[in-house]
Amino acid sequence: MNKEIKKKESFLKGLDQESNDLGIGGFSVKENSEEKYRQRMQRRKEIQRKRVEERNIEKGLIIVFTGQGKGKTTAALGMALRTLGHGENVAIIQFIKGGWQPGEFKALKAYKDSLKWHSFGEGFTWETQDRVKDKQLTQTAWEQSISYLLDSNYKLVILDEINIAIKLGYLSFHEVINQITKRPPLTHVVLTGRSASKEIIEKADLVTEMNLVKHPFKEKGVKAQKGIEF
Repeated sequence: MNKEIKKKESFLKGLDQESNDLGIGGFSVKENSEEKYRQRMQRRKEIQRKRVEERNIEKGLIIVFTGQGKGKTTAALGMALRTLGHGENVAIIQFIKGGWQPGEFKALKAYKDSLKWHSFGEGFTWETQDRVKDKQLTQTAWEQSISYLLDSNYKLVILDEINIAIKLGYLSFHEVINQITKRPPLTHVVLTGRSASKEIIEKADLVTEMNLVKHPFKEKGVKAQKGIEF
């Protein structure tokens, strides 16, 4: 059995490598003729078909958006919109945040009962200045999260800024990992926030790190603006 698994893994790696070698086309690589280009893209199409056919597992994913760059929550809410568009139910629980209503909340209200959105925080730690109360709110948010994680009616559960809640010591990553592994087999869960723990990253199926290259607030003194930051 192990030999068969290793054989398939080797086959898939071979397909991936050939796909990479063939490239994405366009004018990124010079061709001797348009016919040569067509042949290369035809081969790329065949390889892509095989890659898709061989990777046919369906399962609920653990998805992490982390890093110092902007866009973690935005990426998660993009997944929410996509899931809602397919007629599925989504639950969004925001940890730490809660001192304001973002534009996404106002826009997604159009989906009514298909979307549940909860914000349990009261803002940044330097605004609340009460870590005992912050931890209590986090525990309330986590209890609400568990109820959605265990409910098969929800295709996607977003735990926004939960990585920060773990980093601040308001939640145990052991408890988080334990509960997200109990969810129904086809339920996806997204964990956002910078400084995701190595344990969360190891458990995840998909991890994207947002890298900060430039930021208008820090470099040009541009304030947070509607539609961009909230």
